[in-house]
Amino acid sequence: MSKIKGQTALVTGANRGIGQAFVEELLSAGAAKIYATARNVESLKNLVEQGSGRVVAIQLDVTDLDQVDRAAKNHTDVSLLINNAGIATFEGLIAAKDSNAARQEMETNYFGTLNMIRAFASTLGSNGGGAIINLSSIGGHVNFPVLGSYSASKAAVHSLTQGVRAELAAQGTLVAGVYPGPVDTSMAASFPMDKTAPNEVAKAVLTGVDAGEEDIYPDPMSIEMHAALRGDPKAVERQTSEMLPA
Repeated sequence: MSKIKGQTALVTGANRGIGQAFVEELLSAGAAKIYATARNVESLKNLVEQGSGRVVAIQLDVTDLDQVDRAAKNHTDVSLLINNAGIATFEGLIAAKDSNAARQEMETNYFGTLNMIRAFASTLGSNGGGAIINLSSIGGHVNFPVLGSYSASKAAVHSLTQGVRAELAAQGTLVAGVYPGPVDTSMAASFPMDKTAPNEVAKAVLTGVDAGEEDIYPDPMSIEMHAALRGDPKAVERQTSEMLPA
């Protein structure tokens, strides 16, 4: 059975970038219904119109446990959970003036993802297992000091993904970790390097999940860096260590 076609998906952070691309590609792939979430539902208006009745907008802040629990209670038909919501402050670990940026990134990127999984795990199990997609980053495998605390939060998402995968295996839930390189979104606008279009990333991820893949590298840079990390991880670390905060 397809993990995408005919399924009901929920996408966090769906109002822009990769999240918006996920909604668009889910529509193209034949998802039956998509709950598109964002902290501001007005920002989802165009997606709802584009969905012609298949996209439902939900106000959701993944760091707000009451909102997360309410979403899980009210939407028990979800069979595909896409944890895309995230923030990047572009701060170093030592260069930052304090640890507030690191805490904010961990709260959204790690705890927000954990909050969503804990809330929806039983729903997925009741609906045949389904699938969870967690957006980590190639920076979750090797730290980029120019955004050191973001990389650390995405490393936490990587470890979370492995742990959740083990805990939910018995109920038949596929848990996929996604490790993109630079994507052409507003978040990465200041990075002077080649970037992959968000829709290309989303399409590659959905194709991988439908094929049962657990670790997905959806763009040329992430594929190249993953191969390099398998071959000589210290060499890659030395390379990324040159990208220091200002």
